[in-house]
Amino acid sequence: MPVHASPLVVSSLVARLRAAGCVFAEDEAALLVSEAADPARLAAMAERRIAGLPLEHVLGWAEFGGLRVAVDPGVFVPRRRTEFLVRQAAGLAAPGAVVVDLCCGSGALGAALAATLDGIELHASDVDPAAVRCARRNVGAAGRVHEGDLFEPLPGALRGRVEILLANVPYVPTDDVELLPPEARVHEPRVALDGGADGLDVLRRVAAEAPRWLAPGGHLLVETSERQASRAEETVARAGLVPRVVASDELYATVVIATRPGAPPRPAAPDAPVSPAASGSRAHTVRRTAAGPRGELPTPSTGDSP
Repeated sequence: MPVHASPLVVSSLVARLRAAGCVFAEDEAALLVSEAADPARLAAMAERRIAGLPLEHVLGWAEFGGLRVAVDPGVFVPRRRTEFLVRQAAGLAAPGAVVVDLCCGSGALGAALAATLDGIELHASDVDPAAVRCARRNVGAAGRVHEGDLFEPLPGALRGRVEILLANVPYVPTDDVELLPPEARVHEPRVALDGGADGLDVLRRVAAEAPRWLAPGGHLLVETSERQASRAEETVARAGLVPRVVASDELYATVVIATRPGAPPRPAAPDAPVSPAASGSRAHTVRRTAAGPRGELPTPSTGDSP
């Protein structure tokens, strides 16, 4: 049961949050009050947030794709913009599709897609043991979560059968990690943020292996930044996949969709919204002549910050 907080207590909490740099102090105060069981718990949660802990880590959850996703301290917080990637996947997959979620973090992407499509065969993997523990709670009976590096822990029987390959890889260039907000830079694992010198190191590894795991006509979906989109497109094309870039101006999201040539394993389902926030955004294809980063922290109530 939420704690009863007087208007004076709430006003004081809002002022302290604002002084600590919380842009959406009123929304955050309302969330903290709604989650605290008693005044002592509210005070402890407020101190953790004012000290700089991400709001999602203080609450223990993040809103994603219409779900309340558990997020443990030290685990990457799913960004609201990434709902756009899940929406694109939902529009390409059919019920019963074989889905893999690489670099799954909390498991939010796979869990949201499983909640949207019936009967998918879901496998997720992450190299971080804390993320794997969190993902197993969020995915539950909807799929299996494996601990290990990228494709390495996946069952070999999935090779050539994956119809949707979600890969929300880290794509912040190494030199830019120190420029991220402290919530990300200090409290999220660097392995979930740092994409190497140009931000594309992990994508290169995924793209190199993806054709061996994708079914003919299967799709790799990767989130990237607008400035990296052309190079990300070239990277997957060099691996033999056919890329296109789609973007949402509203969610400030850019996604590369790379398809293994060949007939699709089954007819694609119609475009399926994942949540009110996601379905409200308009997607457009970015046309190119040649074949925000993960570090931007949202709040559960407001979505991504610019």
